[in-house]
Amino acid sequence: MGQAHRPTGNDSDTPSPPEAPASRRNLLLELGALPVAATALTATVALCMALVAFGNITDFGTNQQFVRHVLSMDTTFEDPDLMWRAIESPALQDAAYVAVIVWETLAALVLLAATWFWITGLRRDAYDRARAASTVGLVMVLLLFGVGFLAIGGEWFAMWQSSDWNGLDAAARNLALAAFTLLVVHLPGARGRAAADRT
Repeated sequence: MGQAHRPTGNDSDTPSPPEAPASRRNLLLELGALPVAATALTATVALCMALVAFGNITDFGTNQQFVRHVLSMDTTFEDPDLMWRAIESPALQDAAYVAVIVWETLAALVLLAATWFWITGLRRDAYDRARAASTVGLVMVLLLFGVGFLAIGGEWFAMWQSSDWNGLDAAARNLALAAFTLLVVHLPGARGRAAADRT
C-alpha cells in the first residue's frame, strides 16, 4: 500500500481563512476616521440649535416667560443686595429674548453650513472650511450658553436661586456638547491629509 498523502501548508488546494474584502476594510477605516466623527458631532449640535431656535420661534410665549422671570429675578431669594440688578421692563426683556433667538438661529445656520462643508470635504479629504465654520458656530454656542446662561443668567441674575425658572442644567449640557465637539474638530487626526502635507 502506498503511503497516505498528508496535506501540507504549501498545498494550493488547502482552503485559506476567509478575509474581509479590501473595500469593506477601507470603508470601516473611513467611517472610523476623526473627520467622520467631527461631521457627526457638528451635525448633532447643528440639529440641536436648529430645534431650539425653531421651538422658540413657533412657541414664542413659553420661553418668553422664562426670560421675563429670570431678568426680573422674581423667583430668586430677592436679596436686596442683588435685586438692583433686575430688569423689569417688558420691552427690554422681550428685546433680550429676541436677541437670544436671533443668536440661536445664526449659530444653527453656521453649523448647518459647517456640516455641509464636512460632508463635501470627506470626498476630497480637505476640511479647512469645515473646521473654520464649525469653530465659528461652536464658539457662538459656547458664548450663548456659557456667557449668556451660566454667567449672566445664572450668576448676575441669580438664576441658580430659582426652583421654577432655572435653565442651568440644560445650558451646561449644551455647553459640554459644544466644547467636546470643538475639541474633536481640532484634533490633529481631523485635519485631513491635505492639511497634514502642508505642515
